[in-house]
Amino acid sequence: MKSYFQKIALLAYDPEAACRKLGATLKIPNVTVNFANYLPAGTNITLTQAYNLSSCGYTSQVVSNDLCRLAMYVATSYRSGITLEAWLPTNWTGRFLSTGNGGLSGCIQYPDLAYTAGLGFATVGANNGHNGTSGEAFYKNPDVVHDFADRSLHTGVVVGKEITTQYYEKSYNKSYYLGCSTGGRQGFKAVQSYPSDFDGVVAGAPAIDFVSLSSWSASFYKIFGNAGSDTYVPAGALWALIHQEILNQCDAIDGVVDGIVEDPMLCHFRPEALLCPPGISGSSTCLTSAQVGAVRRAFTDFYGVDGNLIYPRMQPGSEIVAQVIYYTTGAFQYSVDWFRYVVYNNPKWNASTYTIHDAKAAIDQNPFNIQTWEGDLSAFKDRGGKVLTYHGQADFIISSDNSPRYYNHVSKTMGLPSSDLDEFYRLFRISGMGHCGGGVGAHMIGQTGSETTTLNPQDNILMRMVDWIENGNAPDTDDPKQGVAFVRNHCRYPFRNVYVGPQNYTSPEAWKCLSDSF
Repeated sequence: MKSYFQKIALLAYDPEAACRKLGATLKIPNVTVNFANYLPAGTNITLTQAYNLSSCGYTSQVVSNDLCRLAMYVATSYRSGITLEAWLPTNWTGRFLSTGNGGLSGCIQYPDLAYTAGLGFATVGANNGHNGTSGEAFYKNPDVVHDFADRSLHTGVVVGKEITTQYYEKSYNKSYYLGCSTGGRQGFKAVQSYPSDFDGVVAGAPAIDFVSLSSWSASFYKIFGNAGSDTYVPAGALWALIHQEILNQCDAIDGVVDGIVEDPMLCHFRPEALLCPPGISGSSTCLTSAQVGAVRRAFTDFYGVDGNLIYPRMQPGSEIVAQVIYYTTGAFQYSVDWFRYVVYNNPKWNASTYTIHDAKAAIDQNPFNIQTWEGDLSAFKDRGGKVLTYHGQADFIISSDNSPRYYNHVSKTMGLPSSDLDEFYRLFRISGMGHCGGGVGAHMIGQTGSETTTLNPQDNILMRMVDWIENGNAPDTDDPKQGVAFVRNHCRYPFRNVYVGPQNYTSPEAWKCLSDSF
C-alpha cells in the first residue's frame, strides 16, 4: 500500500504541467526544444514532414497511454544534428529505452515509440542524422555519416537519460534497447563501443558487417541483370518453382514437412535439379543453364579480390520475397546510395559497373567503423550487460547465416564456449520469419507492437530481456514464441530444432532442441 506521503505526492503531481515545464525549462547543451505536448491515451498524432518525410511510410500514430511527447533538435557538429523525440509515459516503470532505425533511413520508428512507451518505458527515438530513406544526405558530409554510424543513437541515449531524470525528478533504474535490421546493428554498436549505454539490448536481424552487407546486396544486380539478360529469372512462376524445389530438397531435414526450412544452414540447395532438358528454353517449369548458374551464385558465399569472404550466401527459403527485393527489380537502392554518396561521393556512379574491386574499396573505407564487427565484448559483459538477438531464417534482406557467423567470431575472439557466452549473449534463430517479422513461421515474438500477442516473458522477447536483467531469468533452449496459427519452441544457437513427435508439428511439444554434438 502507498504511504500517506506517497498519496499526497501522487495527488499533487500534474504530468501535463510537468510536460509544459520540461519544454520551457530544459537546458542541455546543443539541444533546442521544438515542442512539448502532453497527449492523453488514444491521441492520434499526425506526423508532419517537418519530422518524418513521407518516404518513411508513417503518416500518423496512435498513442496508447498518457504521456509527454518532447521533440527537439540536437546539434552533433557545426553541419549535422539529429531530430530526437522522447515519449515519457505517466505510468513510468522506472525503465529507460532507446529505439533504433532501419535501412539507410532517417526515420524515427514511431510504432516502436508507441509500443515501448505503452509498456511504461521512458522511450527515445531519433532520425539518425537525416530525414527520409535516401542516403543522399551523406554526400560530401562525413558528419552525417558519423551520425548514422553511431553518434545519433549514443547522443540520443545521453540526452534521453538526462531528460528522463529532469521530467520524473529521479533517475531511471535500468536501460534497454530495442531495434531490428539497421536497428540491430545499432544495438551491437552500442554493445561494442558504448558498453555503459544499456543494461539489456534486443537486437534483431542485425545489419552487422555493414559495408560487406552493402557490397553483397549490390552483387545481385550483376548476378541476374535486367529482363533480357540470359541470367535473368523473372518474378513469378519461376521463383515459385525454385522455392518449391528448395522445400523438396530441404523441408524434411528437420523431420517433418511443414512448408518451413527450419535450419537453412543444413540446406545445400542444388538448383541444377531444375535444369531444362536439351532443346527446351523459355519455359515456366524449368531453368536454362545460365539461369541455374545465376541462382547458384545467389546461394553461394560471396568472396572478394583477396579470396576472403565478403558475406555469406542468401539462405534458402527467402526467395518468394527476395525476388522482388534483390533479384528482379534492378539494383538495390540502399547499396546504390552507399556507393554513390559515401564510398565514391559520385552521384553518377552506376551499379551496372559494380565489381568485387568496388567491394574492396568500400570495406577498406569502413567510415567510423560502421562494420560493427568487433569480437571482444568484454567491457559490456563485465558490467553485467545482456544482449539478446534473433534472426528470421527466411530473411529476404540480411542473410540469416551471418548471425551465427558473428556469434562464432565473438566466441573465438573472447575464447568463450557457448556455455560461457550464455551468461550475457544469446542468439535465437526464428524459423520461417522474414525480415524482422512476418513469414510462414512462428514469428510473433513481441519484437514490435504489431508482432505482440502477449506480455508473458516466455513469449515476448522484450519482456524476456527485462526478466533476464531484473530477475535473472535467462531465455533457455525451450523458449516458445507465438505464431499466427501455432507455437514453436525456437532454440538458442548452437542448438537446432528437430521434430520428434508424436504430436502434430503445430504443437511446441513435438519439437526438441538438439546440438549437432548429440
